[in-house]
Amino acid sequence: MKALVTGSAGFVGFHLARRLLAEGHEVLGYDGMSAYYDVELKRRRHAILRQEARFTAVEAMLEDKAELDRAVADFQPDMVFHLAAQAGVRYSIEQPETYVSSNLVGTFNLLEAMRAHPPQHLLIASTSSVYGGNEQMPFGEVDRTDFPISFYAATKKACEAMSHSYAHLYAIPTTCFRFFTVFGPWGRPDMALFKFVDAIEKGEPIDIYGMGQMRRDFTYIDDLIEGIVRLMDVVPVAGQPVQVEGVTDSLSPVAPWRVVNIAGGEPTGLLDFVTAVEAAMGMPAKRNMLPRQQGDVVDTFADENLLAALTKFVPQTDLATGVRAFVAWYRHYKSGRAKVRRRA
Repeated sequence: MKALVTGSAGFVGFHLARRLLAEGHEVLGYDGMSAYYDVELKRRRHAILRQEARFTAVEAMLEDKAELDRAVADFQPDMVFHLAAQAGVRYSIEQPETYVSSNLVGTFNLLEAMRAHPPQHLLIASTSSVYGGNEQMPFGEVDRTDFPISFYAATKKACEAMSHSYAHLYAIPTTCFRFFTVFGPWGRPDMALFKFVDAIEKGEPIDIYGMGQMRRDFTYIDDLIEGIVRLMDVVPVAGQPVQVEGVTDSLSPVAPWRVVNIAGGEPTGLLDFVTAVEAAMGMPAKRNMLPRQQGDVVDTFADENLLAALTKFVPQTDLATGVRAFVAWYRHYKSGRAKVRRRA
């Protein structure tokens, strides 16, 4: 098949594009190479993808409607994976306007392109952050998501709502999947694991927010990709919810649209996470305990039953294994960059 992946130079987009290429699909990667974090890391991801003849890249922002329309019209994708977005809870407090342009305007432009060139299935990345102030645990897909506590979460919730309207109006089969603290090799430098490992390696203190009392439903990148790929073949059909005892489908009553959590349903305390990082690195961290920051939720905990019912899969990789894999990648990546600087 032909797959369009927006955000193909990003953490998740890169891994998904690589998996699709490995399975023999043709992939068009669309990425604006924004400077939110190290662009060199994004370019190195794309360089790996470019080694495959079936990969083509377009370097442009989703806000560039003409370029996006042209790319979609020329490629005519069968499947579309919309992963491009301005990420980061804390950055959304500092620079909210970038979330409007990237997440809202960019997603609108993509939906308009889908209206003109309907795919077999549109899959859109959302986030556990949309659960916000919801105190119901574990988070179920049909729980209320009306109380976002960060602007990032508000924009992602809006993207879900916009995609539902297009699914209803134009019969575009759409699945939104909610991530839960994804980690692993090639991860983002602004995320806790990368920052912790980098600081410990340099002998610097790590900042532990919420006094270490928060919990996260960590999801290893390979498990996330497995879930996405399996959902690709589960095309929502209006009026045909999954029939599994004890499972409530989030399928819309009026559109071929559903939302699915992708996580293992096993929240881990932040201090246990730090301990796993220390064990993988073989050295202790200097801990700087700080209060919880604005926009951070206390706990994330996914109900994974719908994912299991739809795909016969739930994430399995344990935290220690995933952290060790990241540390190994980090040290290899940093050593490679050091060699390049010495040659220069």
